[in-house]
Amino acid sequence: MTILQDWEKADIARLATVAQDEMSWFKDHVHPPAMTTMPLSKRVFDITLALLALVPLSIVMAAFALILLVVQGRPIFYAAPRMAAPGRTFTHLKFRTMLRQEGDFGVTGAHKAWRITPLGHFMRRTRIDELPQLFNILKGDMSFVGPRPTIREYVERYPAVYGQVLKSRPGVTGLATLIYHRHEDRILRRCKSAEATEAAYARRCLPTKLKIDLIYQRNRTLALDLWIIWRTVLIVLYKDERPRRRGRK
Repeated sequence: MTILQDWEKADIARLATVAQDEMSWFKDHVHPPAMTTMPLSKRVFDITLALLALVPLSIVMAAFALILLVVQGRPIFYAAPRMAAPGRTFTHLKFRTMLRQEGDFGVTGAHKAWRITPLGHFMRRTRIDELPQLFNILKGDMSFVGPRPTIREYVERYPAVYGQVLKSRPGVTGLATLIYHRHEDRILRRCKSAEATEAAYARRCLPTKLKIDLIYQRNRTLALDLWIIWRTVLIVLYKDERPRRRGRK
């Protein structure tokens, strides 16, 4: 579990402000190191955990689906195309948390905050909006742990890197999500337009997240996945954003 110790010692604030020129290797990353595809044991773990989670959570999902239908109307789900692998898309399922708007696309920044409903704020804060992804996992399009689902535009912009990153199926949570999510939120909250949000995400957030995703890809183990899931649960329950070092309160 060396990677866990390394991340506990990492200066996350420095990662959040990595300069663009330090990420120039993305565009010229022609000869990436060989990485294996998703191991069978990870797939078996995903199916088993998803089936076990659906037993209690199906009641929660049914209840919130009914509440959403009454409060917000149809559609209940936000279904969007995302990349399962280079050249292969899937329909990413989440509960709808925003007012509908034709032609909506791109990353959510401050310019979209007005569209998030009161119920949507609660569902996002508690991650209840992400429960439908259990069906994506059972179908085989996603895993519990992996890079966050991304759109075709970014996969086509960085094909060599995503060719490696997406050898891990997109995940409900992941190392990049665990480490960088708080910093990404802070950056995007300052963006008052779609153009500013896209520029900030592409130049500041995406390079760092991809670099962390590659680190996860090279070090992935069942033990690491379990640690990431556990840390994610603690964040949802207690808003504990970072692992605490021994000897600190």
